Amino acid sequence: MTLPETGIRPALPADLEAVAEIFAHYVLHSTVTFEQTPPTVARWRERLAALDAKGLPFLVADAGGEVAGYAYAGPWRPKPAYRHTVEDSIYLAPARTGQGLGGALLGALLAGCAQAGARQVIAVIADTGSGTSAALHGRHGFVHAGRLTGVGYKHGRWIDTILMQRALPSGAVEDGGHGR
Repeated sequence: MTLPETGIRPALPADLEAVAEIFAHYVLHSTVTFEQTPPTVARWRERLAALDAKGLPFLVADAGGEVAGYAYAGPWRPKPAYRHTVEDSIYLAPARTGQGLGGALLGALLAGCAQAGARQVIAVIADTGSGTSAALHGRHGFVHAGRLTGVGYKHGRWIDTILMQRALPSGAVEDGGHGR
């Protein structure tokens, strides 16, 4: 079977139904996210608009016109001193894992974060025992920054989170305390 060529591009409103379907799979059938109710397409539209307004990247892996995965960076915390730190999020369609799309998305996301003026990217990874996400982040220069023990409860078990962090090239301009 030949897979269609895949490209990474900015997410469009038309992509959000597929994004919602991908994420719903993980919400309902896994512990990699602590969400328990899949967000609606309307909620995804709000997220895309909010990230766009902040100049933060929201990308999709486009495989022959179909969304095979997505990645975005959102604010790490709402306090102004954190304005140059973002948290990444990457999800692939279940049938598209193991094809290098996660790495392609993460690489493009890091470039977009740097362009947006971010200096630090944080990954909050549910420790489900697989290690796949931590390994992906490690290959892209993230280092372990900590562990939060038993902070999530889903599908009848307590789950730790692993914190990983990556510094981006300096370039964020000091703005005297004003937000981005």
